[in-house]
Amino acid sequence: MSSRRRAVLLSVSAVACLSAAAVYVFAYDGAGDGRVAVPAASAKASAICGRLHASLPAEVDGLPRRALEPASRLTAGWGDPTVVLRCGVPRPEVLTPGSRTYDPTSDAAEVNGVSWLVQQLEGGGYRFTTTGRTAFVEVTVPTEYAPEVNPLTDLAAAVKRTVPSEL
Repeated sequence: MSSRRRAVLLSVSAVACLSAAAVYVFAYDGAGDGRVAVPAASAKASAICGRLHASLPAEVDGLPRRALEPASRLTAGWGDPTVVLRCGVPRPEVLTPGSRTYDPTSDAAEVNGVSWLVQQLEGGGYRFTTTGRTAFVEVTVPTEYAPEVNPLTDLAAAVKRTVPSEL
């Protein structure tokens, strides 16, 4: 491979990584204004996420459902500050063999039959991402709702019912 072509591929890869990181960072509605990044899900994940969206509860951990901007079948929110669910997110790097942050011993929790990767956020709160499912579902819970795992109990049934397990 020529050095010019290798440089172009590295540049494209760097831009893709930075873009993915930007979407991941801005996914959380930390400002409380209801604005959340919509994942760029595949067609298969979008169909699964549409079924999940239709099954989500009106309340999570006693928090009422709220509108998010932009409106999407890939996102949902509850309360203010907002517990944010995003469906069709990319596989977390920590779960991706070969990535620089891959860690097969990452913290995980099983809640009502659904397995979740557990990641504490730098600014407080937690991000939980499903594992072992055909589409990745991410739930971000602000510190104000400690213990932050509680919303997962209300979301697990809908996830289990609509997001198939990987075989």
